[in-house]
Amino acid sequence: MNQTQEFNSLMFILEAGPVAIAVAALMLVMSVASWYLMVTKYVQYVRMKSAIQRYIAQFWAAPNLQAALNIEDAHSAAYALAHHAATASQHHHTHVQTSANACSHEEFVARSMRRDIAATSSQLESGLSVLASVGSVAPFVGLFGTVWGIYHALAAISASGQATLDKVAGPVGEALIMTAIGLAVAIPAVLAYNAFVKANRTILGQLDTFAQDLHVLMTTGATLAKKHTSPRQAVVDANATTHAANKVNGVPA
Repeated sequence: MNQTQEFNSLMFILEAGPVAIAVAALMLVMSVASWYLMVTKYVQYVRMKSAIQRYIAQFWAAPNLQAALNIEDAHSAAYALAHHAATASQHHHTHVQTSANACSHEEFVARSMRRDIAATSSQLESGLSVLASVGSVAPFVGLFGTVWGIYHALAAISASGQATLDKVAGPVGEALIMTAIGLAVAIPAVLAYNAFVKANRTILGQLDTFAQDLHVLMTTGATLAKKHTSPRQAVVDANATTHAANKVNGVPA
């Protein structure tokens, strides 16, 4: 056997027995699953973030609330949030009777928004538990393979009565390979999990900010005045927005 064959990683694993092969196969499955999720979740994040930013920009650039609600962007979570909030607002004005026990308009719209944000959060978090599990379990699976390789090395020494290199090279090589594979599977999964958790917080933060501003618009009829807006311009903008909101809610001007 030449040197290349002697230090072939695959040969070490194949010659180590069914337990080592099963451990290597399990880590291969975990690696494939984690990399598949990393790619798909990254694509999902990029698309969702772009769609939310695009819709929010178009929404606030619209001349009035009705024009903003007429913007079509079915792929944006912000689009769904705005339209469900508008539907909830209209439903409250149409069906909820004014009484002490009735849910207020502000709370009714806020509940609709919270439900949409929770649904988006659940969509973003799907698959992250797999990455977290792989990152937590893979090092210990690799450690088990390492222990099994050392056990083989000790068994070879015991059988031969001599701690020669040819007796222990294979099992020790198997142990080191299992350790390396465990780390190679776990480290990308942990890094990806942390990155996606941070990215999800960014997206949910954008949605939460949009929801708060939209809630103010639908419950008061006016957007929050910007710091650079003069008091006179803020009053003009508030009156225009109130008129648009009243038209959407069916309230006479």
